[in-house]
Amino acid sequence: MLHSLEHWIRQASDKEHIPVEIPASHRDLLDSEALAHIATIGPNGEPESTPVWFGWDGTHVRFSVTKKRQKYRNLTRDPRIALSIVDPANPYRYLEIRGTVARIDEDPNLDFINSMAQKYLKQKKYPWHTPGDERVVVVVEPQRTSQMG
Repeated sequence: MLHSLEHWIRQASDKEHIPVEIPASHRDLLDSEALAHIATIGPNGEPESTPVWFGWDGTHVRFSVTKKRQKYRNLTRDPRIALSIVDPANPYRYLEIRGTVARIDEDPNLDFINSMAQKYLKQKKYPWHTPGDERVVVVVEPQRTSQMG
């Protein structure tokens, strides 16, 4: 049985939520220019992994996607997500975060993706925008972490 994002968020909010503390030893990865590899659950239950630019607001991991992408459809159907960030200076040091989508915010003015272009490309505007793309910001609530290195 497939469930909507609202169903999963409601189910998650019914459970007791204890904020997950990102280990101090690996917090620097959240501010780095490393990519996050996100894993979502495809329509037939298969895992799908994609590298993305991401931001960290101190509580949530955020990344941008268009509504046409499979990962968007995966997350609106099942908001469970895992992501990993590998230290660019040490491939044996990483942070894994498992969580759920807390919300999906519209980004009609491309504010978030432009901020990611500044972080990753040192450019003020995202250079690959296609007119008509509906871009959103996926906001992930960490629920479990693991790390190495």
